[in-house]
Amino acid sequence: MGLLSIIRKIKKKEKEMRILMVGLDNSGKTTIVLKMNGEDTSVISPTLGFNIKTIIYQKYTLNIWDVGGQKTIRSYWRNYFEQTDGLVWVVDSSDLRRLDDCKMELDNLLKEELGCCL
Repeated sequence: MGLLSIIRKIKKKEKEMRILMVGLDNSGKTTIVLKMNGEDTSVISPTLGFNIKTIIYQKYTLNIWDVGGQKTIRSYWRNYFEQTDGLVWVVDSSDLRRLDDCKMELDNLLKEELGCCL
């Protein structure tokens, strides 16, 4: 879904959006989602597969799909693109040794036919 589709959705009063959150493992995806939802972040384990959190923000319902970032899972990311309204790429900018890997994975992701707004 492109930017125009999102704008149309907002104008139509469709206030529910599916947001896909991806990035390398240990980049902080789950921490961000839990913090946004006001949940405890003291104990977090790696995401195997995906987690879905629904966050109400103003008049919008955001269904956040937090997808695991382990190397073995990355090839499955494309399976989550369908019916996604937006994508958030999470980077741990303090992990300098993995920035090249992060760039490579993002480049690979952008080469995909996403069908969602980046």
